[in-house]
Amino acid sequence: MSEQSKQDGTELAWSAVPVVTRAGSEDTGTGQSGGCVRVSGVSPQHTPATRIWFGRVSNEPGYRSLPHHHGEAETGGYVLSGTGRIWFGEDYAQWIEMAQGDFVFVPPFMPHVEGNMSTTEELVWLTCRTPDNIVVNLPEVDDASLEGYRRA
Repeated sequence: MSEQSKQDGTELAWSAVPVVTRAGSEDTGTGQSGGCVRVSGVSPQHTPATRIWFGRVSNEPGYRSLPHHHGEAETGGYVLSGTGRIWFGEDYAQWIEMAQGDFVFVPPFMPHVEGNMSTTEELVWLTCRTPDNIVVNLPEVDDASLEGYRRA
């Protein structure tokens, strides 16, 4: 092995192999928050990954998460289908709306509620989080306090 491969880490890459999580065999033993269902495709729970959680998050029509935050984790999301909203700030009075094709970043420790704004269509997004899928559920809030939200 060359001195260069020892220095740039390629020696490790030669001994590693890709891991595929097949459709239908994703890990469901991950942190949840009410009507927001998280399914892991790549995570420490079922792959050799040590510093990333990557999965699919879905909200049935008219459903929302419990108030929560993700601890030290930085979160990135991409909306595959549907229209969602994230409420945040004092009393969850601020919000941003997302639609198919939008990306979103949620900072560490930021309390928020994720909801599906449609009462007929599922909201599906991909989420990536480091270092892991940390979910810290917070006290529930009344639906009426979330501007524009309605259950199916």
